[in-house]
Amino acid sequence: MFKLRVMKAFSIILVIFTLGYVPLTLGDVVTEGKSLTFDRKKGNCLACHAIEDGELAGNNGPPLIAMKARFPDREVLFNQIWDPTANNPNSYMPPFGKHGVITREEINKIIEYLYTL
Repeated sequence: MFKLRVMKAFSIILVIFTLGYVPLTLGDVVTEGKSLTFDRKKGNCLACHAIEDGELAGNNGPPLIAMKARFPDREVLFNQIWDPTANNPNSYMPPFGKHGVITREEINKIIEYLYTL
């Protein structure tokens, strides 16, 4: 029985290394979220929002500070990024998710980063 468990564990490890799969840590997710947030082809949040460490920030949107306190319900923030026009048809903010600019996974990474602000 023990030998079988060891062989299963070894097989799983072998598959992980063969496929190059390495689980992301929360730090990795936050780093990717920050990169997406600052990326001019993806989130481009700096076009309208002031963000810590951001250069040439716009001022059409509110500064992105105290995000966890402002959006304690993660789903509300997700929906705001996905399609802000659902709650406010006159919003300046584009519906990034609805229009396929960023994916659900990318929005979740962005939120992890925003929750550090």
